Amino acid sequence: ITSAVAFDILPLKLHPFSQSTPTGLDCVGWKRRISSSVITDGALDKTTLTDDVGSEDDLYEDFRSSNHRYGHPGGGGEQLAINELISDGSVVYAEALWDHVTMDDQELGFKAGDVIEVMDATNKEWWWGRILDSEGWFPASFVRLRVNQDEPMEDYPLKVESGKEDDASNGTHRFGMGQTTKDQMRTNVINEIISTERDYIKHLKDICEGYIKQCRKRADMFTEEQLKTIFGNIEDIYRCQKKFIKALEKKFNKDYPHLSEVGSCFLEYQTEFQIYSEYCNNHPNACMELSRLTKVNKYVYFFEACRLLQKMIDISLDGFLLTPVQKICKYPLQLAELLKYTNPQHRDFKDVEAALNAMKNVARLINERKRRLENIDKIAQWQSSIEDWEGEDVLVRSSELIYSGELTKISHPQAKSQQRMFFLFDHQLVCCKKDLLRRDILYYKSRINVDDMEILDVEDGKDKDFNISVKNAFKLHCRDTEEVHLFCAKKPEQKQRWLKAFENERRQVQLDQETGFSITEVQKKQAMLNASKQHHTGKPKAVTRPYYDFLMRQKHPTLPTTLPQQQVFMLAEPKRKPSNFWQNISRLTPFRK
Repeated sequence: ITSAVAFDILPLKLHPFSQSTPTGLDCVGWKRRISSSVITDGALDKTTLTDDVGSEDDLYEDFRSSNHRYGHPGGGGEQLAINELISDGSVVYAEALWDHVTMDDQELGFKAGDVIEVMDATNKEWWWGRILDSEGWFPASFVRLRVNQDEPMEDYPLKVESGKEDDASNGTHRFGMGQTTKDQMRTNVINEIISTERDYIKHLKDICEGYIKQCRKRADMFTEEQLKTIFGNIEDIYRCQKKFIKALEKKFNKDYPHLSEVGSCFLEYQTEFQIYSEYCNNHPNACMELSRLTKVNKYVYFFEACRLLQKMIDISLDGFLLTPVQKICKYPLQLAELLKYTNPQHRDFKDVEAALNAMKNVARLINERKRRLENIDKIAQWQSSIEDWEGEDVLVRSSELIYSGELTKISHPQAKSQQRMFFLFDHQLVCCKKDLLRRDILYYKSRINVDDMEILDVEDGKDKDFNISVKNAFKLHCRDTEEVHLFCAKKPEQKQRWLKAFENERRQVQLDQETGFSITEVQKKQAMLNASKQHHTGKPKAVTRPYYDFLMRQKHPTLPTTLPQQQVFMLAEPKRKPSNFWQNISRLTPFRK
């Protein structure tokens, strides 16, 4: 019914272990007409466990003996608070984080950045809203509540009676309850950043003390490896965020919040925020492990007992664990809004502008690392399909397929020309030969260490080194050994693509060195193990047609200088039905034959 990044979902259908954003965890509130004890990042006021709760064992046994359903989908106080405002006649606005494309006339379609009037938030997963004269259901996790609810909706032009667009650039607007200034708008955003950061710290503390601490007491139920899979490096994130909020609060001007200079804090911690990459990459594994464990009742009861002992809101553990993924992707949104209400003359303007770019780069880096880790499984599967493989695995030195295609190769002047398939990875070029009868079967022939080579463009005509006439040619030349390889493409445009691919390979290697990207030995071994399991014994190892087509057209998807917002923040985007494997890899094929 609904298409958002090619996933399917039915309205009002609840998914206890979906990766949809839990709207009540890290929402951006508004001008504090709702108390912070109601809308938080999954946190309530600071409380301590009191005697009336009873002991941990008593609560666990009581909960186990009751037939309580884990992760009740309708829990949380946020929907009640929103609906109370709506019933009181207040107008509540939300801003779209991602496109919601739909062909269902009962659903509300919108683009990222559109402003939606929320008319009913009774259901946890789907809200009813309105844009201009259109009304319908929309996923609550696709939006965030606006910080400045009293601000005019300049995200799309409002037509006034005179036919002119409303001027959104003025520092003072009349809207809702009265007038407000740009400074007041900045105050709202600053207060929101500080408030949600405090709530987030409380949320991380609840996970570390309420869940991890209790799980470690139950060695009969959890191994350390399981806990690492479920919680990742969230304890490292907790320590990092505690330092960050201290720096943030030092820059917070309590008397005049709009004068606060918080941009420098984000610049100072941009490198440390890269620890979120490990957590985000592990998060799908955490969801799978939780899904497996909660099929057993004793784990269901145990996790719920942990939540109740810590007095956390009624959201399942997988929902709580999504918050760090959501949080790191929300920083650029908050900084963009802060920059919007910061005058260029403000002392914080340049730092906020730089911080916005820095945090976008952090989110972009996390996205890129996630994509790279997903690619190593495809590379391992490709290698397992190659016949007569010799030497070390591709993953020992490489983690990215840059480009591939057919070339004619000549290694020395007296040698015959050879038509071969070449696969350019970071650090190496792998040469394969097609089977004479089954052209989709490849045999390993050799590889070249690209780190030792320089690329030379060869003009059409007679080549003096090989004493032959060439067309659409280039060379790989080793500076140390004077080894030379001559390659010829069929068409000029194919040659240019190869030259560009070698440039991209060097750029990728340099970027990996600068960012410290690497794949662990465990990840490499696991990828090769998974690939070997997929091949049935007794059957020929042929590259299947869709995968073969992918390899023929593959090109390194270079990191663009600018990304649309919905791409930059893709990690927080709600996941739906897992897409088909072959459809996934076909998306990475910008180069076509």
